[in-house]
Amino acid sequence: MGSRLSIFTYLRSEPLAQSLSHFLSSDRYVLTQIYSQEEFLRKAEPENQPPDCLILQDDPQLLPLLTQLHQQRTLLPLVILNIELDAKDSSLSPTPNATPLAANSISEDANFFYQNAAVRISITQLSEIPRYIDRAITLFLELSPRLSDSSPSSMSDDTIEVKTQTFLQEQQHRLAEKLRERLGYLGVYYKRNPQNFFRNLSSDQKHEFLAQLKAEYREIVLTYFSKDDLLNQKIDEFVNQAFFGDIAVTQIVEIHMELMDDLSKQLKLEGRSDEILLDYRLTLIDVIAHLCEMYRRSIPRDS
Repeated sequence: MGSRLSIFTYLRSEPLAQSLSHFLSSDRYVLTQIYSQEEFLRKAEPENQPPDCLILQDDPQLLPLLTQLHQQRTLLPLVILNIELDAKDSSLSPTPNATPLAANSISEDANFFYQNAAVRISITQLSEIPRYIDRAITLFLELSPRLSDSSPSSMSDDTIEVKTQTFLQEQQHRLAEKLRERLGYLGVYYKRNPQNFFRNLSSDQKHEFLAQLKAEYREIVLTYFSKDDLLNQKIDEFVNQAFFGDIAVTQIVEIHMELMDDLSKQLKLEGRSDEILLDYRLTLIDVIAHLCEMYRRSIPRDS
C-alpha cells in the first residue's frame, strides 16, 4: 500500500472526475478526489502526508489556486486538465512529452516552479493520464533546488527561500525513494537525461563514450574468471553506464564480439588456441542479464 503512488485531484467537473477515476483504478495508484478548495489546500499542506502528484482542472480558479499552493510551499508534480481545447488545439502528442504549463498562465511568484514541474493535457488525452503523471514526476525530479537562481523575481525573505528549497529537496528525495521501493530502478530511471543518450551525442562524444564502454568491458572480461573482489562492482558500473546512455543490448553484443575477435587474433599470434574464448559467453550473458533487468524495472507496471 505504501509503495503505491498517491494522487490528489481537485476537479469541479464531476464527469471528468469519474472518468479520471476509471483510468487510475489500477493497483498502482491511491486516488483521493477532493471537491472543496479549502479541503484540498489543507490536505496538500506540507505538514500533512503529501501526495506524489496533483491533478487540477484548468479554469478561472486555477491561477489563484496555484498561487496559494506555492505560498504554502506545496511543491509537487502537477498535471493540468484542459476540458475546453478544440479539436485543433487538443492534438497534442500522445507521448509522455506533454506540453509544459505556459508561463503566462500563472502568477509571477509561482511562475518558475509551475512552468517547470507541470504538464498540461487535453481531455482527449485522459486515457493516457498514467503517462502524463510519469512525465510530471520526471520534470519534478529534474528540478534544481536553487529556485531563486532561475526564478524571475527573487524572494524577499531569505528564510522563506531556504525553507522552500529545503522542502523541494525533501519532496524529491521522498518521491525518488518511493519509486525505488516500488519499482527498483524506476526512481533512478526518472533521473535519466535524454541529452546523455548515446543516440543524441555528437560524433566525438559517441566515439569517447564507446571507447570508455569497450575499455570497461575488456576489464570485466579479463578478470571474470579470476578472484577479483571488485568484479561485481565493475559489472554494475558498466551496466549503469550503458543504462544511462540508453545503450541497446545488441550494441553490447557487438562490443563483446569485437573484443573476442581481437583476443582471438592475439592468441593465434601467440600460437595458442582460441577455444577458451567460448567460456566468455558467460560474461556476455551475465552483463546482458543485469542490463535487461534494469530496463525491465524501469518500465512502469500497467494495471
